[in-house]
Amino acid sequence: MNIRSIVYCIKQGFVNIRRNKLFSLASIGTIAACILLIGIIFSIIINVNEMEKSVEKKIGITVFFDKKATKQQKEKIGEILKNDKRVDRLEYTSADEAWKKFKKDYFKDDPELAEGFASDNPLADSESYTVFLKQIKTQSKFVKDTKKIEGVRKVNYSNAAKKTLNNIKTLLGYVSLALIVVLLAVGIFLINNTVMIGISVRKNEIKIMKLIGSTNAFVRAPFVIEGVAIGVIGSVIPIITLMVAYGKLINLLVEKFGMFANNMPFASATTVFSILIPLSVGIGAGIGLIGSAFSIRKHLKV
Repeated sequence: MNIRSIVYCIKQGFVNIRRNKLFSLASIGTIAACILLIGIIFSIIINVNEMEKSVEKKIGITVFFDKKATKQQKEKIGEILKNDKRVDRLEYTSADEAWKKFKKDYFKDDPELAEGFASDNPLADSESYTVFLKQIKTQSKFVKDTKKIEGVRKVNYSNAAKKTLNNIKTLLGYVSLALIVVLLAVGIFLINNTVMIGISVRKNEIKIMKLIGSTNAFVRAPFVIEGVAIGVIGSVIPIITLMVAYGKLINLLVEKFGMFANNMPFASATTVFSILIPLSVGIGAGIGLIGSAFSIRKHLKV
């Protein structure tokens, strides 16, 4: 098609939207609701991922040595752990350091009680490495492999944080998938009906255009543009709403929950919307394209 034909098709697409205002608004509203829910779920998932990264940096796995392990064996264990690709960083804690930390945490109110252990460290066998992993999902396999290393007596780790995060992510995944499938189906159905009304109004015009030699692409284009335009408009509205609400919600959480919220690693608006904006517009345009393409196809045969 030449430039004039393209401009004509674009104009006709928006003319169709004006003609079918009621159905167009219903379609835009449905798509907006769909994108809004997708945006909310996506924002939650991004923030759960940020929490997971924070947990990965804070939760350590403690590796204790056999009582008879030599200095060389302990150094070898450290080298094995340090060279493991799953390990982010490694911290060594001597028995004396472990006792000092224990005294500080548990005898801070009664330091005199700790004096009885001045010449006999009760944590003499607590020399250890604390391992921080790059990804918490590798924890189970890493612990299993570490227990097999010669000279390792015990491996302490917390599985609760990993299970909680995985359960949240799994639940969000199922809920989001179900909602998205239902809302996409409703959106496509409404756009299909909206475009069908425009086709019924111009049914005779379409037949004449086909009889005088107009191509399928030329006849289809205004209706496809109508559907895509409805989809894009429907995606822009919730994005603007979410952009305004996201920052205010983060500020509200910080104000209401104080120190707890300050320690929560919320994802920045840039991180969330750099992905959400193109994703939402793409979904909206896709719904419009599919809905309009299905509605016009059977009317191209004259």
